[in-house]
Amino acid sequence: MQRPPTLPALVALGALVLTGCSGTGDNDKKDGKAPTTPSNVTAQAGSATSVHVMWQASTDDKAVTGYEVFQKDTKVKALPAGKTMVDVDGLKPRTAYSFTVRARDAAGNLSEPSPAVAVTTPEPAPEDHRPPTVPGKLTGALDGSRAVRLAWRPATDNTKVTSYDIYQEDSRIHSVAGTETGARVTGLRPGTVYTFTVRARDAAENSSADSNAVDLTTPAADGEGPSTAPTDLVATAAKGSIELSWKPPQADGAIESHELYLNGKLATTIVWGAMPTGDTATYTMTVTDPPGTRYSVKLRAKLPDGKWGDFSAQRTVVAR
Repeated sequence: MQRPPTLPALVALGALVLTGCSGTGDNDKKDGKAPTTPSNVTAQAGSATSVHVMWQASTDDKAVTGYEVFQKDTKVKALPAGKTMVDVDGLKPRTAYSFTVRARDAAGNLSEPSPAVAVTTPEPAPEDHRPPTVPGKLTGALDGSRAVRLAWRPATDNTKVTSYDIYQEDSRIHSVAGTETGARVTGLRPGTVYTFTVRARDAAENSSADSNAVDLTTPAADGEGPSTAPTDLVATAAKGSIELSWKPPQADGAIESHELYLNGKLATTIVWGAMPTGDTATYTMTVTDPPGTRYSVKLRAKLPDGKWGDFSAQRTVVAR
């Protein structure tokens, strides 16, 4: 039986005068070692006026703080260290471009530029509002503890599929050429549930609907216990509601509440006065948006020790 859910210095620093023989002063000298050069740089035309640039992360003796993307000798993008892909927009159709990437550290040291990669933007697309078909039968497999390999059947388009975009939940994390039917996604965290989908895109920037979703859980890091994520989440749209069912995580004690996230934001906390019988929990969430509204749903459980567990895989449904 369910109970109605509940929604949930400035510090002034004095100047510090250091003597010439201070060890701290020596440590504060400028770091003269530059990061390694970004590797495996690729550039893929996403449309007649945009190019998608990607690369492998650099390393540094302290820390990489960002990347700079150059078109020939002109810096066109500056990104934080966590970003290893970017779309360069505002380009000219039928034009050859060349891109390089450099890594930057906190001291301002720049790596050597990566080898230049050439790409030519295509002809402008004619008036086209028809999206490609959905990529078929997405599958995936783990590739170590921090990477996965995905594969899908090709989509079709009335003109041409120019790229495939890989999404993790609702964020695009990778793109490959329209001639590819697979991708390797790296930089993942151990012991984490990931939900991947793929969309096809054409030269007019029309995108298909999502492919089927694939859930993959990376192995836990050494010394960490099993995942605490709810499993087997199923979300079904009904008129005016979303019907949910899932298996709470195994824990040394009762799981008495879950947080429900809708489109990435906390929507409600599901609290039971008495635990559901069996190993499957259910919940009905009322929605008032018009038919056709897209919802992304995921859960996490409050563990017996009072901490919130890992997130479940995400499910996407369309209101009826």
